[in-house]
Amino acid sequence: MAAYDPQFPPRTEPGQAPQALLPNGLRDMLPPEAAREAALAQKLIEVMDGYGYERVKPPLVEFEEGMAGSAGTVSRRVFRLMDPVSQKMMGVRADMTMQVARIATSRLAHQRRPLRLSYAGDVLRVSGSMLSPERQFTQVGAEIIGSEAAEADAEIVVLAADALTSIGIGQNPAHALSIDLMVPPLVPLVCAAFDLDETATAEVRQALDHKDAAAMSRAAGPATDILTRLMRATGPVEDGLASLRDLALPAQAKTVLDRLSTVVDLIRGRLPDLTLTIDPVENRGFEYHTGISFSLFARGTRGELGRGGRYIAGRNGSREPAIGVTLYMDTVLRALPEAETPPRLFLPRNTPVSELARWRAEGWIVVQALEDVGSDAQGARLYRCSHIVKDGQASPTGETSE
Repeated sequence: MAAYDPQFPPRTEPGQAPQALLPNGLRDMLPPEAAREAALAQKLIEVMDGYGYERVKPPLVEFEEGMAGSAGTVSRRVFRLMDPVSQKMMGVRADMTMQVARIATSRLAHQRRPLRLSYAGDVLRVSGSMLSPERQFTQVGAEIIGSEAAEADAEIVVLAADALTSIGIGQNPAHALSIDLMVPPLVPLVCAAFDLDETATAEVRQALDHKDAAAMSRAAGPATDILTRLMRATGPVEDGLASLRDLALPAQAKTVLDRLSTVVDLIRGRLPDLTLTIDPVENRGFEYHTGISFSLFARGTRGELGRGGRYIAGRNGSREPAIGVTLYMDTVLRALPEAETPPRLFLPRNTPVSELARWRAEGWIVVQALEDVGSDAQGARLYRCSHIVKDGQASPTGETSE
């Protein structure tokens, strides 16, 4: 067998690379993407820190009841498994919001409200979607528990926009950040005011989700005119709200829209240039939201950067008003240009520890050889370094570090 030569490590011939197959929707994250995601997630958390949000860390797996929503049901996206210790069913988290709500209404029930919490971690889902086929990805999010104030709604939206802007999203007009506002309770309130039964309301809901005006009209009966005008109000938020103010809405529905108008004014007071749109009839993915909800997008980027909205935290006797936002790091990475590989400085194996420390203190990524590799230029190639030391100075090798 030939001796191992560190200058020429063995490589698999092209077309013969070993295949380490992974299930659909799962992937390995390699350098430098893995480090970049971690750094960006930390930056997002730091912005949330600055708003007073305190970090929590729920477990990756817990009993099913801990993952149940306000209706006591567990999402169909959750992987289930049997705990061999307790013989109870557990779930691998598909979303961290309900876990944070559980923490807030149990372990932190004694703390004064409103409670501001942040989190970051991986989630796993049974299946992806057409726009986001990934089944495992990192979430970064924030929740306000225990406040019904419109200011809480506005703060969550502004926080999400500030956090994304801090990492470079939206700074280029070609990839502008936009937020689409929704009011999931609005359509059910209109349907109830016109005495539509559950079957008709479900048919209306499905038709509106597909923007099918004809099907909606067949199911809506006397509510058709108002629902049609709600559907046509989709677009820039100021135009949409102006159209909606002219509608003879039921009292409860009008209260919901008045709340939305107040929240928009609060957002505009803080971020006057933020692009805001409205879709009054959108409901897909927001079925359990109880008030104003929203999705975040970057122009030219596939999928949502994140979403958020009003919900009820806890169940039974521990129900509290809450609002939060979750950012999806897989989409966030797609919305940003590829990061440049940072410069790396090669130093030979016999370099004194003090010399290594000096270069690192100057901010260099220092890679020391583990064996003799010939010249420094050869070592730089082997260890994928962009610089070597010449005459006491860091000098480019003339080759990329790829």
